[in-house]
Amino acid sequence: MTTIRQRKEIKIAEVYEDNASQEEEEELERQLLTVYSGKGLWKILSLTVGGTIGLCIGFLTSVYLATLHENDLWFSNIKEVEREISFRTECGLYYSYYKQMLQAPTISKGFHGLIYDNKTESMRTINILERMNIYQEVFLSILYRVLPIQTYLEPVYFYIYTLFGLQAMYVTALYVTSWLLSGTWLSGLLAAFWYVINRIDTTRVEFTIPLRENWALPFFAVQIAAITYLLKPHLQPLCEKLTLLAVFISTFLFSLTWQFNQFMMLMQSLVLFILDCLNMLPTTKVTWLYVIQVTSLLLVCVLQFFNSMILGSLLISFNFSVLIARTFQKNLKTGSFFNRLWKLLFHLALVLCLTIFLNSFIKQFLNLKSDEHIFKFLKAKFGFGATSDSTNVQYLHKGRCTIILKPGTAYNLMHSILFGCLAFSTMRMKYLWTSHMCVFASFGLCSSDIWELLLKLVHLYTPKRMKMMKYSIPVLILIYLCYKFWPGMMAELSELREFYDPDTVELMNWIKSNTPKKAVFAGSMQLLAGVKLCTGRTLTNHPHYEDKGLRERTKEVYQIYAKRSPEEVYSLLKSFGTDYVILEDSICYERRHSRGCRLRDLLDIANGHVMDGPGENDPDLKPAKHPRFCEEIKRNLPSYSAHFTRVFQNKTFHVYKLSRHK
Repeated sequence: MTTIRQRKEIKIAEVYEDNASQEEEEELERQLLTVYSGKGLWKILSLTVGGTIGLCIGFLTSVYLATLHENDLWFSNIKEVEREISFRTECGLYYSYYKQMLQAPTISKGFHGLIYDNKTESMRTINILERMNIYQEVFLSILYRVLPIQTYLEPVYFYIYTLFGLQAMYVTALYVTSWLLSGTWLSGLLAAFWYVINRIDTTRVEFTIPLRENWALPFFAVQIAAITYLLKPHLQPLCEKLTLLAVFISTFLFSLTWQFNQFMMLMQSLVLFILDCLNMLPTTKVTWLYVIQVTSLLLVCVLQFFNSMILGSLLISFNFSVLIARTFQKNLKTGSFFNRLWKLLFHLALVLCLTIFLNSFIKQFLNLKSDEHIFKFLKAKFGFGATSDSTNVQYLHKGRCTIILKPGTAYNLMHSILFGCLAFSTMRMKYLWTSHMCVFASFGLCSSDIWELLLKLVHLYTPKRMKMMKYSIPVLILIYLCYKFWPGMMAELSELREFYDPDTVELMNWIKSNTPKKAVFAGSMQLLAGVKLCTGRTLTNHPHYEDKGLRERTKEVYQIYAKRSPEEVYSLLKSFGTDYVILEDSICYERRHSRGCRLRDLLDIANGHVMDGPGENDPDLKPAKHPRFCEEIKRNLPSYSAHFTRVFQNKTFHVYKLSRHK
């Protein structure tokens, strides 16, 4: 049976309400879209402006340093021999291999000359590529050969411009690191300004261009920037892989260009180890960083013909020990507090014991003693729950205020602390620490978290006030820095000097004109590096000190400044095939250092002789039987003239030719 149902009446009010709610939702969507698109546009604009400023300030820093170098030496106007002499000590030695590769008839013959070198150390054939980190010189020499630039760019300028270009990359990497930490490129700008105005403590590239650190530190800065980005949470898989690739490439290049890379990366590994044990970093990413360090060093080891100093490094032993210890303690971050503390202490002991065992075994197996001088130096100085990306932040409480210590911040903070300790122990390492402190200090001034904490402490916190402080204080500091230091920088750029070392120039010209090309020269290792670069003569010793045999040889050559008989000195020098010996008055009559720190004093102590001049001596030191050789030889007594004939002298140098006794 069919029934007819009355049609339900549609109320106009309900339809109106439904339409109104739909319109409100659409309006809300439009507003959100506008906000997000506005934020997206602002982010793109900020990245564009910030990136452009970073590249520009890196380029300007490079130009600034290159101009200082030119103004200090008048490099473009001086002679070639003067340019080469300006590369002092080990700088000249490294540059000589770049020159040697360019002068070789072919690239293959250049490689052969480096692998079978018999001019760097007399009476020895050594592999320069195995002994020293000079692949950068090899690469540049090949690049200069193949590029069509020979007609308008001299080899020396191609070399120094490359180094100054790396400084642009260095400053840009510092800029990016500070930007990543603070979230604003204003922090990077402040870091770059501080780097430049503290140039004396951040770099010495303008007067020691070929030093290994000037090649390596720019890559190290890139590595730190990449690690800082890697430690950000919620990275996309592709982005994370590309960042790991950047970390690997920069780590490899850093390792390839500096012989002290292993000690820098050991400090880095300690930072990662400490923060990982404290559950402040994601374990997976830390493991990747350990593997990257070891892989980079092993690749460098292969390129350097299995350099034993790399195989016996503490870094490889430590990283392998950490990875091995983890296989035995997979649940290190779970359990109660005391349970975790016990497992952590056992983990520390296990890693320490494994590191000592592995390192001792490798050094005994390889009979490695190349780096023992570094540890002797350090002894003399000191005497003596699972983490995921979404939860990898630590909270530091201070009353009612909380500051979030993010993984990247924690890493850079610990990095600064450990490298600060290294800088205080070794002056050369201050250039590594001060540049990083410029980054961390600028981050502190531009950090939202720190300003939020400070404002909450004085009960003045509001989001707007925090943003105002975050941006206004750095801008005011930048204005002050420009006002304070800009006139001085301009005055420095307008100050013109000229290279002037006529005695050394005269010596090098005399050697080239008056000695056989195969002649062997002995003298101070600093001067001999210049002799090799300027004249191509064979050396008895040189400044690259990472070889025990060379250290012993240098000590014996330096007996020319000790209290030894002419017969003893002659016998020592002849054992190295010496034809000529160069004596320097600046060493023989040194007055710069205090008693006990001069080279001649160190030689006297090593030989068991009483030091010159008034002052205390150790009770086991005795008066020498002979006068000081470098002083007495100038009297031209028969006992000396029988073995040595003076063939050149000026106000600084005295050159003696050794007699050829049958």
